Amino acid sequence: MAEHPHATLVRKGYDAFLRVDMEALRGLMTADVTHHVPGSHPLSGDFKGQDAVIGMYGRLFQETGGSFRADLRSVFVDGRGHAVALHRITAEREGRRYHEDACLVFRIVGGKITDIDQCVPDIDKDDDFWS
Repeated sequence: MAEHPHATLVRKGYDAFLRVDMEALRGLMTADVTHHVPGSHPLSGDFKGQDAVIGMYGRLFQETGGSFRADLRSVFVDGRGHAVALHRITAEREGRRYHEDACLVFRIVGGKITDIDQCVPDIDKDDDFWS
């Protein structure tokens, strides 16, 4: 059985992110895409529009000296425009290491990502790492 197109889209996004191919990522998102990051650290908040989202991704790499990785584990779809991606995040920043499982919840309309909700197991741990 072939993979659902929404799962394929999410996999393409993770692949582009790991290659730091921001132009490929732009092609997968709507112009008004929003990425919601939980917490109360400098990289948390709602990033609206491709430029804001891509800029936030760039800051992830910048803040971690290029060590930030989100290795995709699984993608789940509902066939109604939602996909959930489970991944393992690893990063180093200011002599500290971060290793955590997390997920992104995607809303997909017309074959493009319109909304991304980031979910983490420990918001306080995220706040501490990114602050």
